[in-house]
Amino acid sequence: MKDFSNIKRVVILGGGESGYGSAVLAKTKGFDTFLSDAGKIADRYAEGLRAEGIEFEQGGHTDELVLSADLVVKSPGIPDKAPMVVALRQKGVPIISEIEFARPFSKGRTLCITGSNGKTTTTTLTHRILAEAGFDVAVGGNIGQSYALSVAKGDKEWYVLELSSFQLDGCYDFGADIAVLMNITPDHLDRYNYLFQNYVDSKMRVVRNQSAESAFVWCGDDKVIAAEVAKNTPTAQQYPFGKANIADGVATVEVGSKRVAIDLDKLQIKGLHNAYNAMAATLAALAAGVEPEQIEASLYRFEGVEHRLEKVAEIDGVEWINDSKATNVDSVWYALESMTRPTVWIAGGTDKGNDYEPLKEFVGKKVKTLVCMGLNNAKLIDNFQGIVPVYNTSSLDEAVQVCRQVAQRGDAVLLSPACASFDLFKNYEQRGTLFKEKVMELAKK
Repeated sequence: MKDFSNIKRVVILGGGESGYGSAVLAKTKGFDTFLSDAGKIADRYAEGLRAEGIEFEQGGHTDELVLSADLVVKSPGIPDKAPMVVALRQKGVPIISEIEFARPFSKGRTLCITGSNGKTTTTTLTHRILAEAGFDVAVGGNIGQSYALSVAKGDKEWYVLELSSFQLDGCYDFGADIAVLMNITPDHLDRYNYLFQNYVDSKMRVVRNQSAESAFVWCGDDKVIAAEVAKNTPTAQQYPFGKANIADGVATVEVGSKRVAIDLDKLQIKGLHNAYNAMAATLAALAAGVEPEQIEASLYRFEGVEHRLEKVAEIDGVEWINDSKATNVDSVWYALESMTRPTVWIAGGTDKGNDYEPLKEFVGKKVKTLVCMGLNNAKLIDNFQGIVPVYNTSSLDEAVQVCRQVAQRGDAVLLSPACASFDLFKNYEQRGTLFKEKVMELAKK
């Protein structure tokens, strides 16, 4: 566990949810606290900083105010190649993540979930199971309230944390009590010098510093994870899951003497990927001490998360589905795998070094039309032209109108972009929300 006893001045880089929470925690613990953001800080965070009496700047970094730090807590969205980060490292100032910073100030246990895909659904479901079982638990990390802010405002006995690779990159002494690794497929390669192994190493940090009393839940069907486990056997107790656990529509998992048989037909979240999500959440909950009957009740009530295979409406016999959170190829693979109707697929955005080859078989079988939505659709067009009809659009309005024209009764329109949203939108949430608004406008016509 980190010792901050010699730290006096803490500087926070980035004023979003993570940075704001870190600043509040630092101030609460008596550090000389300063927050600096190169861009504009959202009004709600700026107002919160003022209310807490925390000094901050926005629209640029002042060298003398930032470089005077004893410790810097960097928001996950800031890359290591950012000039200020480079300058801090050259000066030898330690830089850590919010997760690393908050951990020493909490007595609660941590259940940490990561992976290229499925982590938000699994995190939300796991938190729901623990909360409905009566645990004193908060959800945070990459979703909801930041871990640091939760610790600052009132420590919990349990934290269910969704962790991105960017958050894990800034963790050194942090060790999860329960770690869940859903899968590792190419994603964010632009952040990792286009080297997949760098991204793999980042994800595997979730098991770093675990003890023999810790638990490690992982997908046994993922060859990348299996290879990493074989190279360096984790210290924690291992609970792999996968297709081998499924027979006759039932997924059976166990921890010690406690077993849960998940009737997949009873789940409201459908598809093989959601069977994996349910198994992972169940194993994590069992490892945390939740009873099997409590887990089963929560599993069958769970309706999924927003922007992940979210059914928006059925209009004139066409089902419209919002899967805006599918920002990489593997996530789209699982989305297409779950489709039972001929599909008009909306894809596109900021490419992150995607290899679309794994999608081509499913596209040939399940997709009737691809509607590209982005400022630069050349890569998508090159990959799928000749497999299905392809339309090139540069706005959400245009994409929805094309889908309206080509989709027929019995079809589905699936927004599952395989790309980041930053060319046309602030984030995947805004993309999904605007898509839903456009669909509901169609429904009123």
